[in-house]
Amino acid sequence: MSARLLGPGSYGLARLAVGDRIQTGTCTVTAGMIDSFSDLTGDRFAIHMDADAAAEYGFAGRVAHGLLVLSLVDGLKNQAPAQFDAIASLGWDWSFLAPVHAGDTIQAAIDVKGLRETSKPDRGIVMLEVTVTNQDGATVQRGTNSLMVRR
Repeated sequence: MSARLLGPGSYGLARLAVGDRIQTGTCTVTAGMIDSFSDLTGDRFAIHMDADAAAEYGFAGRVAHGLLVLSLVDGLKNQAPAQFDAIASLGWDWSFLAPVHAGDTIQAAIDVKGLRETSKPDRGIVMLEVTVTNQDGATVQRGTNSLMVRR
């Protein structure tokens, strides 16, 4: 396992090794983002929309939608200086471990856990393990992403 932090650039299958890591930048989740996501999806569950309702459920404040946070993580991945030479995402296996509140700042560590060639000579599959932490270093989401990349 190589355990190297990838520097700026584009990484296809041939340039990757199991253990490689991309560290994303950060993103602060705002109430406006939660409102916009609610408007887009129609998910207006009380803990997302109202701090008092969230408190009734035992939360410290409005809770960001889990899928909003996952979407922000994918955006952070795509804004990182080190980029996978991606063709398409093939799927996610994801867990929401702790709430992300309006005002929290998230970032992600993305580790290469597996590499394989496909029957097509111009592409391969990278299995990524993603760990999302907040400003306190607590893990709030975690999962895997299968990503088709150029060889």
